[in-house]
Amino acid sequence: MKPEEIRKLEAYFKRTFNNPTLSVKARPRKEDSCELYVGDEFLGIIFKDEDEGELSYNFSMAILDIDL
Repeated sequence: MKPEEIRKLEAYFKRTFNNPTLSVKARPRKEDSCELYVGDEFLGIIFKDEDEGELSYNFSMAILDIDL
């Protein structure tokens, strides 16, 4: 993803979850997704989806049963 998109996504997540420690980082060798972190802890992947001229982003987060 472009740096501009990453900045917008990071601002969105910080605002939505009221958490300034959230950060969005580019993925090496991947241009259709980026990663979401809280501090240094990986939370999930944000995928870019372009379909029929519409752009959206999908957030995917795995939750391990041992974390519940």
